[in-house]
Parts: sequence; C-alpha cells; structure tokens
Amino acid sequence: MMNENKEHELYLKKIRNDRIKLGIVRALVLIIFIALWEIAGDLKWIDPFLTSTPSRVVKSLISFYKEGTLLKHIGITCYETILGFTLGTLLGTFISILFWWSEFASKVAEPYLVVLNALPKVALAPIIIFWAGNGITPIIVIALLISIVVTIISVLAGFKEVDEEKIKLMQTFGASKPQILRYLIIPASIPTLISALKINVGLSWVGVIMGEFLVAKDGLGFLIVYGGQIAQLDMVMMSIIILSVIAYLMYKIVTILENKIRIKY
Repeated sequence: MMNENKEHELYLKKIRNDRIKLGIVRALVLIIFIALWEIAGDLKWIDPFLTSTPSRVVKSLISFYKEGTLLKHIGITCYETILGFTLGTLLGTFISILFWWSEFASKVAEPYLVVLNALPKVALAPIIIFWAGNGITPIIVIALLISIVVTIISVLAGFKEVDEEKIKLMQTFGASKPQILRYLIIPASIPTLISALKINVGLSWVGVIMGEFLVAKDGLGFLIVYGGQIAQLDMVMMSIIILSVIAYLMYKIVTILENKIRIKY
C-alpha cells in the first residue's frame, strides 16, 4: 500500500514537473521571439515601418492608454465577441436539439446547412449591414451567422453518434424523449459541446473583426483598418497583439470550463 502511495506521489510530481518545464519552454520561446523581433528592427534586418517592433508597439499602447480610448476599444470588441459567441452557441445547440427531435426536419435542413456552411459569410456582410444598419447590431449578427451553422452541424453530429442500443434500452424502460435527451444524449455529447465551444471562440472573433472592418467606428478591428489607412502600422500590430492575448484568455476560460465539466460527468 505504501509503495502504491509513493508511486502515485512520484507520478503526480512528474506531472507537475512536466507542466513547469512546458511553461518555461513556452515562455522562453515567446521571449526569444520578442527579442529577435526587436533586434531585427533596430539593426534594420527588417523594415520597422512595415513590421513595427515590440518597443514601438508598447509606445503605441501607452499612447492609447493615456488618451483614454484603449479600454473603450477593447471593451467594445470583447462585448461584441462574447455576445456573438454566447448567442451562436446557445441558438446553435437549441436548433440541434430540434433537429435531433425531428429526424424528418433534420433531413430537410441537411443540404441547406451544407450550403450555408460552405458559403463565405463575408459575402452576406453587405446585405446584413443594409438590413441591420450601422453600429453593433450587424457586427453581432455576422459573428452569430459564422458560428451558428458550425455549431448546429457539429452538435447534431454528436447527438447522432450516441449509441442507439442505449437509446432503445431507455425506451424499453419507458423513458420519454425529453428524459432521453436530458439523461443520455446531452451527457454523452459533452465532448462534442466542448469542442463546439472551442471552435466558436475563434469563429466569433473572426465574425466580429470582419464586421468591424466593414462598419465599425470603434473596436480593435476598426483600429486595424484605420491604422492601415493612415500608415500607422504600430497601431495595427498593437491591435493584433491585444486580440491575440484576449482570444487566448477566452480559450483558456473555455478549457477551464471543460475540465470542470469533465470532472462533473
């Protein structure tokens, strides 16, 4: 028994050490990349006007912060992304449940879902802007459209992969369709739902930035377009780096949620 406990402690220690090593290596890779980027710009190996440098990005960040506009742009983009992400996930899951409920409706909708998934959503953006007008609404709608179709297809596929024998067993014991959905289909599809969340994180950012490119007067997407128009590429790089950091944090939140759900189920 003592040997087993010791082996378990050693195993846990090894996992902790591996995580620490991984974190250190990742940090070193980032530090080396930033250092090389700065050196290459200072020594003119690359054109700092076109690629900027970390020091110039930091100066731009400080300048926007002192002006009091940086947090406003970040807040607007985060609000649009979180709202589009939430609506796309919830509505997509709800529609998937409806299609699982009615196999006939699922078969009717299947070719349309395939077409909508293959259709470049940017092609619909001018129409959406014309319908919804300017402001936040068309941006959220674009983000919603980009994520909802993928959510429906992936979640519905997960529902259909649940073992038919288990469904028949529950039906034999007199389980109703809502009970099968609640106690079998959804718990068995947790990995699929989590995968949909992870995919939607990226898709929501794509939709929001695309919308801000076209119609916004605020937000990080607007800063990228505006910075390109006035040849302020430090502003562009600053916005891209901020987007990368926030998208990573959002992804990590989903990962933490995934771990908690996996422990629960």
